[in-house]
Amino acid sequence: MTNSAPPDYEIVIERTRGLRVFAWREIWAYRDLLWLLVWRDFVTRYKQTVLGPLWFIVQPILTTIIFTVVFGKFAQIPTNDVPPVLFYLCGLLAWGYFAQTFQSTSATLANNAGLFGKVYFPRLIVPLSAMISNLLSFVIQLASFAVFYICFKLGPSASTFGVGLDALLLPFALLHVAALSLGVGLWLAALTAKFRDFTVLAGFLIQLWMYATPVIYPLTQVPERWRLLVSLNPMTMPVECFRHALLGAGTTSVPLLALSLTLTALVLASGVLVFQKVERNFVDVI
Repeated sequence: MTNSAPPDYEIVIERTRGLRVFAWREIWAYRDLLWLLVWRDFVTRYKQTVLGPLWFIVQPILTTIIFTVVFGKFAQIPTNDVPPVLFYLCGLLAWGYFAQTFQSTSATLANNAGLFGKVYFPRLIVPLSAMISNLLSFVIQLASFAVFYICFKLGPSASTFGVGLDALLLPFALLHVAALSLGVGLWLAALTAKFRDFTVLAGFLIQLWMYATPVIYPLTQVPERWRLLVSLNPMTMPVECFRHALLGAGTTSVPLLALSLTLTALVLASGVLVFQKVERNFVDVI
């Protein structure tokens, strides 16, 4: 194999100064590494487990069973005439992808300090690979949801829910969740590089955030005077959009969706900037 580069070819790596726009060209140049990390993240996550990728199905199903018993039977929280199993499974589709990506990216700098100190590549590739690899688990969970959907659709409660043309908007809702989870994860990755206390805080934060998001309850159960406050949570509209697209039961509105998209864009943009600022010299202080 011959090298096509000229003999005087060299790559100069310089420290950037000031604010830098997202380096799409640099990410594209390292796309082979990106896909390699995507496959590594997906394979190694359950490499030494008995069930392997089946955990992507088992975990949301077990969680749905617990939600159905605790919040459906005992707390008797209504689910907008949708079978509770489908209601919780659908909510967990959006929330599960958000939580997985958030947790995968939140410790990017701290967990890869050794690798970053030895070789140069765009540091954003690591959180991007986690975001993309989690899409594979999302597809598996979506397939399991489809199985439950078909089973319930053949039952007596089939007329209370259904998939319409709004299901075509599901990829955009998923992109919304991906952008938000990446932005929040980058923020926490930058903070964790400076203060390791945020490593413990991440798990606690994701639990509190879930209860502030209409995963176990519909947005219609929130009093009208508090609905805007709940909608300030940028995960509220994506979860409702998932239910609206897959079950025809979500509560969505253009103003609230625009608010959620605006907050997501701000979180993502600021997360990228903060991450790029911290990754310049964090290896020197770890």
